[in-house]
Amino acid sequence: MPGVKRRASPEPSEEEIRLFREAVGPVRALPSAPAPPPAPRPAPAARMFAADEAAVPGELLDLAFDPALLEIGEELAYLREGYPPKLLKALKRGQYSVQDDIDLHHMNAAAAQATIVAFLAEARRRGLRCVRIVHGKGLRSKAGGPVLKALTDRLLRRRDDVIAFASARPAQGGTGAVVVLLKR
Repeated sequence: MPGVKRRASPEPSEEEIRLFREAVGPVRALPSAPAPPPAPRPAPAARMFAADEAAVPGELLDLAFDPALLEIGEELAYLREGYPPKLLKALKRGQYSVQDDIDLHHMNAAAAQATIVAFLAEARRRGLRCVRIVHGKGLRSKAGGPVLKALTDRLLRRRDDVIAFASARPAQGGTGAVVVLLKR
């Protein structure tokens, strides 16, 4: 501890030294063992290089659609009947503070559905009013379109505890995420 002075241990007396050596008995010095050799370092491997080489040439350039177009016209928006339209407008403008969020990337549809249900139940239990669900844009989805985005849209529309939802602002994930307004 800083500021605390420690007392120096008193030097042992001749009698204490003699008693100690009697109790311990004869000793012999051990030869010092050489230090073990260092483990060989693994050779560096360019992991992403192999993945890039395995990719189909021009895969990202030959998409059947323009990813930039997903930001326009692919927004999700929903307002439960009986609520004023200004609620949805405020949600779209980002006027509600997101209190928690969840990311569904790398989940299949069944896991994503169970995760959304559990997440919304926990949000309700905690009394949260506004949450965000990141579902992704579905850029790697097949011709059927974004699976998790469509699943999120369908699931939220059926829930009684959801007042409104809208695609997030670009800084919060854009059309790859949805901001959800929950009942109090």
